[in-house]
Amino acid sequence: MSLSVALIGATGYTGLEVARLLTQHPHAELTVATARAEAGNPIASVHPSLAGRLDLRLEELDPTEIGKRCDVAMCCLPHAASAKTVRQLVDAGVRVIDFSADFRLSSLEVYESWYDVKHPWPERVGKTVYGLPEFYADEIAAADVVANPGCYPTSAILPLAPLIRAGLIRSEDIIIDSKSGVSGAGRSAKVGTLYCETNESIAAYAVGCHRHQPEIEDLLGRISGRAAEVLFTPHLTPMSRGILSTIYARPAEGLAGEGSGVGSAQAVIEGVMQCWRDCYAASPFVNPVDHLPATAHVAGTNYVQMAVRRSGERLVLLSAIDNLAKGASGAAIQNMNVMFGYDQNAGLG
Repeated sequence: MSLSVALIGATGYTGLEVARLLTQHPHAELTVATARAEAGNPIASVHPSLAGRLDLRLEELDPTEIGKRCDVAMCCLPHAASAKTVRQLVDAGVRVIDFSADFRLSSLEVYESWYDVKHPWPERVGKTVYGLPEFYADEIAAADVVANPGCYPTSAILPLAPLIRAGLIRSEDIIIDSKSGVSGAGRSAKVGTLYCETNESIAAYAVGCHRHQPEIEDLLGRISGRAAEVLFTPHLTPMSRGILSTIYARPAEGLAGEGSGVGSAQAVIEGVMQCWRDCYAASPFVNPVDHLPATAHVAGTNYVQMAVRRSGERLVLLSAIDNLAKGASGAAIQNMNVMFGYDQNAGLG
């Protein structure tokens, strides 16, 4: 018997990616897709690439009805609005994977400060599992709500957290320089994401005030047990999808091989690679690699490629993901697989 899946807010890029991935899933089927303005229309009228692949009409959101028809819901709504809907779905007996930031942070005060809203379900803040199966698979398996990670945080947490936890790098003075494809800004029309604004150009944005910075620091601290201090700067690049994060970190004091010689540098690099291999030995999608990662290497997949180099007194960590896959919808499918006891690769191989 197939798992019945609801997609809440189906008109965006993440909604399209969820729907596309579910068409190839061996154990799950998209049975409800909601969109307020497009209700009544075929989903292929909003996402023409689904024509002939998915015969489904968009519906108005009705949590009680979804509770009767679905086992799990993927909620792709904006923050605050999402938490209210997630609560209604849980009350209706549906397990939920939430794409918003409403349940990612452990502090209500930090959430309300950075998002400038009152949380609609404050008692669940800090009590909802973060959707990185690489660290929280057991908790995800038993969860009624999973907070799907942010795309930028995924690209930074996966390389950094094991190294901080193992004491190989310092947890402060970490610089994260990330570059994302334009799909990360969503599908709604904005001047800053028009073709003529983004083509042949790269630009930083939200410098010093991007909402993913507290998420990165929070999760690094929770996973490693050490308070983290990062400087995060995102950039918009003229490509459709993908994230490349270049991260600058300092080796921990007293780390064997911390000297400046070639042999010493290689020893540090080998220590980092071994730490990653040990941490992610049972994780099917995280690949430490010797070459320099590129977004083209992981496009359209749920895979992460990570590499390390030494430059002077710093380590340079590089990670590449697809922002719509491992950075959003692919991660949600992976989380769904863990929640319902399927192989993590199901629908993603």
